[in-house]
Amino acid sequence: MAASKSGKKSGKAAKARKAAAKPNHPPAFTKEEELRALRDMLLIRRFEEKAGQLYGMGHIGGFLHLYIGQEAVATGVFMARREQDHVITSYRCHAQELLAGADPKAVMAELTGRLPGVSKGKGGSMHMFHVAGNFWGGHGIVGAQVPIGTGLAFAASYSGENAACFTFFGEGAANQGQVYESFNMAALWKLPVIYVIENNRYAMGTEIHRATAKAEELFMRGAAFGIPGEQVDGMDVRAVKDAAERALQHVLSGEGPIILEMQTYRYRGHSMSDPAKYRSREEVQKMRQEHDPIEQVKRRLLEAGWATEEDIKAVDADVRKVVAEAADFATSAEQPPEKELWRDVYAEY
Repeated sequence: MAASKSGKKSGKAAKARKAAAKPNHPPAFTKEEELRALRDMLLIRRFEEKAGQLYGMGHIGGFLHLYIGQEAVATGVFMARREQDHVITSYRCHAQELLAGADPKAVMAELTGRLPGVSKGKGGSMHMFHVAGNFWGGHGIVGAQVPIGTGLAFAASYSGENAACFTFFGEGAANQGQVYESFNMAALWKLPVIYVIENNRYAMGTEIHRATAKAEELFMRGAAFGIPGEQVDGMDVRAVKDAAERALQHVLSGEGPIILEMQTYRYRGHSMSDPAKYRSREEVQKMRQEHDPIEQVKRRLLEAGWATEEDIKAVDADVRKVVAEAADFATSAEQPPEKELWRDVYAEY
């Protein structure tokens, strides 16, 4: 009997490890895909840079977690995701909000606490939603979005929707107990959920190997439940899109959940209040020079003859204009009136 159970466990682990195998080279993008990736990643980066500036000027209060450096993860996933598929993430959520189709003006206005913001100026950086784009937040509690994303996948399955849920969380949240409760239910019910671990190496400021056992194999965290996993170059938008497409095919075929560990890197601290003294400037500079996701796309466009330096500068200039207009709107829009304080807020006495 013991041997039989052992065999089942080893079989599950073998299945999970087998899924970790991935192409040595991701499929090449078409010209249109490269240009879309360039624009989407530039929009995220320029938006985040401007948000950082507004924070420094005092226009944005509270917490502000920037996505600079991680653009390929959200962009690649959204290139694979279909309109009916759901997305949920943590408090580092501006990129997903923008890619889900939210107006940059409304997103920036939310950061500055203005009434036209996506959450009427009451949610701020960490609590953004775009219902029309099936984006469900934006959650401030570490790991809290994982059971909610699992629930979205359950709802899709229960109602017979042809839809999956991409559930983003960081490597720090990967140690949360609620994550494993979610894994168990998702595996038990074969839910169409894709767990996207954004491994940026430092969580809230502690290097991953100092806080996480088997830090090299986060994609194996679901092995005990028979959940397959894959480790992905999260700095290459092509690799992310390819992995997300294959993961989507897996969960929609009734095989149950899957884990994608995106190995990525953030250039700024955990939030704007974090000076990131736990790593060297040389380390950050090396990542920028050798692995920057936007520079990779630029280089490929130039080498293929699909764009000139002037073409790329024109795309960047157009994106900067969009972001500048968003910033102007967000610093001049109406403040929420006092009557908004308790609107859409549940209070129990």
